Amino acid sequence: MDVRERDRGCWFGRGTALAGALGLGLLMTACGTNAVVVPDPAQIPGLTATGDPQEVAIGVQILLLLTVLSLAPALLVLMTSFTRIVIVLSFVRSAIGTQQVPPNQVLIGLALFLTLFTMSPTLEALNRDAFEPFVRGEKSQQVALREAEAHLRRFMLRQTREKDIALFVNLAQAERPRTPDDLSLTVLVPAFALSELKTAFQMGILIFMPFLVIDMVVSSTLMSMGMMMMPPSIVALPFKLLLFVMVDGWHLTVSSLLASFG
Repeated sequence: MDVRERDRGCWFGRGTALAGALGLGLLMTACGTNAVVVPDPAQIPGLTATGDPQEVAIGVQILLLLTVLSLAPALLVLMTSFTRIVIVLSFVRSAIGTQQVPPNQVLIGLALFLTLFTMSPTLEALNRDAFEPFVRGEKSQQVALREAEAHLRRFMLRQTREKDIALFVNLAQAERPRTPDDLSLTVLVPAFALSELKTAFQMGILIFMPFLVIDMVVSSTLMSMGMMMMPPSIVALPFKLLLFVMVDGWHLTVSSLLASFG
């Protein structure tokens, strides 16, 4: 075997070992496990403590990508703004009464990009303060993980009600946290999800009100005209679409959603 090929194989093995350790730490952190001890690179067979993280950055990036892809549904739904956005967009479609217009693919795609937009400050800070310093060798795995968790925790705390946090603290029979940093992710994540659901339903009620008025007016008019066999939804649909277009409904909905995360 050529010496260069052997060296490349050696570095690939070292990169895989370090990537496995980092991926395991991120997995346990995302799941809210507080007792996670991320292995030190010096304790991993075949990887010395003097290894340069830049030389194994490719292996780290590959495993991080696989880890994020496997955890994407849970992380997306429970730790970002995706839940609120997709529920409100679904309320808009239901209030108009257009059934499958826009299609689910369009709503989910729009919700994904709006989620990236609202989460971009958090993601940029996470990349700047956690991932890039780790790749450059300026921070250890443990410090990088704490930095990443701190940025996600800060975003979720801004959107979470104290009432929901207190509920899960009491259910867990845990001590009252003195500072926000004392909250475990097992308490913060479900409290954040519950707060997002309430906020989304509050916005959905406001969206439904004007369309409900149109349905009631159309139904009363048809009954007064003796056209009880005519489905009110068919007659009301054009009026609801006209109202939605005249007030630029999608612009109002998206702007209200983005402003709610301020």
